Amino acid sequence: MGRTLESKQQIIEELKGLLGEAEMALVLDYKGLSIKEMSDLRTRLQASNGICKVTKNTLMRRAIDGNSAWSELDSLLTGTNAFVLIKGDVGGAVKAVQSFQKDTKKSDVKGGLFEGKLLSQNDIKAIAELPSKEALIAQIAGAINAVATKLAVGINEVPSGLARALNQHAEGDAS
Repeated sequence: MGRTLESKQQIIEELKGLLGEAEMALVLDYKGLSIKEMSDLRTRLQASNGICKVTKNTLMRRAIDGNSAWSELDSLLTGTNAFVLIKGDVGGAVKAVQSFQKDTKKSDVKGGLFEGKLLSQNDIKAIAELPSKEALIAQIAGAINAVATKLAVGINEVPSGLARALNQHAEGDAS
């Protein structure tokens, strides 16, 4: 039994809502993946605010219809697709997908879309190589800490230097 028009409309509205929140979309060929493997992928994506949806290409076409931010996705809508929609930690989600693919040796990434631009395989690999949000925050905090430490040492040296200069001046007057 096929889906009713009403259930298709609900799916399209759900996809529109997910796309409205997403920053990036990856299109995977999920042919050959078991339900257990799809559940594993979904679990891996949860940590980086990624969601994996399997839907018909025609329903995804209707969801992106009229939305210029996602219109380029249409060129990837062929065959059996799973859509990974990511909001938040884009690099972490791409790493999760790549780790899943490495472990299962299945499911090719057909392509992706980020900020309205189609991504090549090299672009997707480059995103995966970016440090995580936590690592970037740690690097920034370390840099700020280093500057603050140097500033504190410099400020501390002013009175010490002044005291040494006065001491040398006083010794010079005494001789």
